[in-house]
Amino acid sequence: MNRSILVVYRPAAGRYAAQFRSVVAAAADLGVATVVLLPTGWQAAEAEGLAQYHADLDDPAAVRAVVGEIVAEHRIERIFPLFEGDVLPASRARRDHGIPGLTPDQALNFRDKNVMHRRAEELGVRVARSCRPDTLGTVSEFAAEVGYPVVVKPYAGWACGSTYRVDGPDDLVRVWDEMGDDRHEYRVEEFISGTEYHVDSLFRDGEPVFAQLSRYTYSILEYRNEPGGTVSRKHGLSSGEQRILDLNTVVLRGFGLATGVVHAEFFLLDDGDVVFGEAGARAGGGSIVPAIEAGRGINLAGEWCRLELDPDYRTEARLGPEIGTEYLSSERYGRITAITSPAELTALEGVLDADVWKQVGDVLAPPTASNDVLGWYVCEGTDFDDVRARFKTVRDAFRVETVQDAPDGAMESAADGRS
Repeated sequence: MNRSILVVYRPAAGRYAAQFRSVVAAAADLGVATVVLLPTGWQAAEAEGLAQYHADLDDPAAVRAVVGEIVAEHRIERIFPLFEGDVLPASRARRDHGIPGLTPDQALNFRDKNVMHRRAEELGVRVARSCRPDTLGTVSEFAAEVGYPVVVKPYAGWACGSTYRVDGPDDLVRVWDEMGDDRHEYRVEEFISGTEYHVDSLFRDGEPVFAQLSRYTYSILEYRNEPGGTVSRKHGLSSGEQRILDLNTVVLRGFGLATGVVHAEFFLLDDGDVVFGEAGARAGGGSIVPAIEAGRGINLAGEWCRLELDPDYRTEARLGPEIGTEYLSSERYGRITAITSPAELTALEGVLDADVWKQVGDVLAPPTASNDVLGWYVCEGTDFDDVRARFKTVRDAFRVETVQDAPDGAMESAADGRS
C-alpha cells in the first residue's frame, strides 16, 4: 500500500476548504496520498479524485468503525482533523491503530475546558476561577464570590456557541432556563476583563518552530455587537506580550503536544499579569490561517502536514508588516439581493485577500456563534492602530442589500447593512 494520510473534513464549514486543499497539496508534494473522511451524505468538489469515505462525524463509534475500514485498505501514517469537534475522535482512532500524533489523554487537554484549566494551573499558569453549575444556588454563590458578570459556556464548545455573559441574578435565571437539563455540559467562569490575544503555533518534537501573537480588536463574547478583528503583533512587543508567548510554550509543552498546530487564547490584564483562556489543537478558524499566510508566507495547515511527514522539513516564515483580518458582517437580515464581491474588496488599498461566504439569494439571520458571519478580509498596515483604521475603511466599503417578507406576503427592502 502507498503512503497515505487521512483528513477528517467537514465541507459545510466553508472556512476549512483552503486548509483542506493545503494539507492535500503538502502531502502530494511529499508523494503521500490523501484519504478523506466526510460527513454522511456530503460530497466536496475539492476532494474529487481522492479516496473518500463517509461517517456520522458526530458519532464517535461510527467514526472509529469507518477508520478501521480505512486503515485496512490504506497505509495511513497520520490523521489530520481540521475541525475542533473532530480532535478527540481522531486521537482515539490514532490510539486504535498505533498512528503517531495527539493521544486521547493529550487531546482532552485541548478539548475539555475543565481538564485544560486544571492542567494549566498545575503548570503554574493563571486561569479564570470557575465552578460547575450543579445547582442554581451553586452558581449564585460563585457569582457572589467573584462578582458579576460571569461566563457560562460548554466545557467542550467552540466559537462561543451557547456561551453566555451573565450580568446579574435575573440574567442568570434566564440562562439557567436555557441550559435546562443540559447543565452538566457547561462550566461557569469569572469574567476576565483584559486585552484578548491569540497565539497560533507550530510545534515539532515538543519544541516551538513558529508562533504568531495577535491581538483581538474586540471582545469575543460581544460578537453580536462588534465586528470580529485581529491584528498581528510582530514588532515592539511589550513585556506582557512577550510573557504571553513564553506562557504559550509552557502550556503547549505541558499539554503534551509533540508535533502539531495550536490556536491558543490569553488575556493581558492592566497590571501586566496574563490569564490563560483556552487552546485548540487545530489551526485557527475564520480568516486566521489566510491572514498568517498573507503576513508570514506559510499556511498553518499545510505546514502541520509537512512537519508531520517530513523529518527534514524546516518552517521558514517571513516577518513583514503587521497584518490584520476582520470578519464581514451585516446589520440587516433577510434575503440578500446584492453584496460586495471579494474582487471589489481586494481592489481597496492595503487589502491583500478577501472571501465572501454569502451570495445573492442567501438568507441572513442573527448570529449564534462568533464565526457566524458573511466572510473576511486581510489587510496590512504599519502598526495596530493603522490596521484598525484600515478596518474601518473596508467596513464602510462593504455593503449588503436585503429584502424581508412583508406581512401581506410581498417583499420589502431592508436598508444596506455594513460589516
